[in-house]
Amino acid sequence: MFLPLPSLVVTPALTSFVIVAVSMIGITIFLLGKVLPADGRPPLVTQMVIALAVLGGGSLLLLSLLFVFLNPDGTEAWTFVLLAFNFMMMFPAGIWFVGLILFRDRRISATSWFWPATLSVVATGSEALMGVLFAYGAASSGILPVPALAVGLTNLWFFWSMAAVMSALLIWAPLSLVERRALLALTGASVLGPWVIAFPTVGGLAMTTLMAAAFLWLVRSMLKGQVASEEGRLLAALATAFAAMAVAGLAVAATGGAIPAALGFGGVMGVVMGVEAAYLIRRYYQGHMARPLVTRSSDDAETPAPVAVYSGGTGLERHAVDRPLADR
Repeated sequence: MFLPLPSLVVTPALTSFVIVAVSMIGITIFLLGKVLPADGRPPLVTQMVIALAVLGGGSLLLLSLLFVFLNPDGTEAWTFVLLAFNFMMMFPAGIWFVGLILFRDRRISATSWFWPATLSVVATGSEALMGVLFAYGAASSGILPVPALAVGLTNLWFFWSMAAVMSALLIWAPLSLVERRALLALTGASVLGPWVIAFPTVGGLAMTTLMAAAFLWLVRSMLKGQVASEEGRLLAALATAFAAMAVAGLAVAATGGAIPAALGFGGVMGVVMGVEAAYLIRRYYQGHMARPLVTRSSDDAETPAPVAVYSGGTGLERHAVDRPLADR
């Protein structure tokens, strides 16, 4: 029986690259856990600095691995890989030390988008590089940069690595039911994304089903008065994201997976996933809804900051009250 599954692109020659790629996904999730303090307060600037340094070093490592495919001189190419490993070991520690001196362990602003957006851009860019790396690795012969970018932005290694990162954030972040389901729908779209390119009919049907289910749930929630006023902008953004993904997916189907259409679809999905990651990172220390799916313990000796949660009622008139994280 034929199963329409996108290619995972794993060959014996790519084993070392797979190990690096999976390790990078784990490191990204670990670092995001470190910049989402368990006590719910904004993280320290130095925590953000070292996270960005490690993710930036990971991107440099992926670029050096990509250079292995682009440079016919194998010895020179692997020398750059070793240098990138050295960079990852030394640079983050050095930048963290400099950050301690410059920022004196200040906490970032809970209302600022700068650090969440920057961290999201770096993480998304790193995963996109991973996709391009495997696009070159899977090519049986030489591949031009633009087709490689199109394949890299639409393969499993990009979509599913971002889905893994967003799933971890969804589990840790203190979200309302409406927020969690809305963002879960976007995460589901990233899981289904590779099918849109590999099997447009199957992928398009799956994405349409997901969008229809999300739309029906949204209408039902609004009719029942379960959507708070401050959640309106998120749901409007969800509708915009689904509309953009639908248009980009239709372009792929109409052109038979042409390179410009694939680039457009991958770009739209990359932007949507990056914005979702930034929202979740910022939302963690802006939390005023219910407890996360997984509540982590805090090693911080300071008293946890009060977190506002909704109390009473299910309609738009709900009011926020404060209570310590330990009581949630």
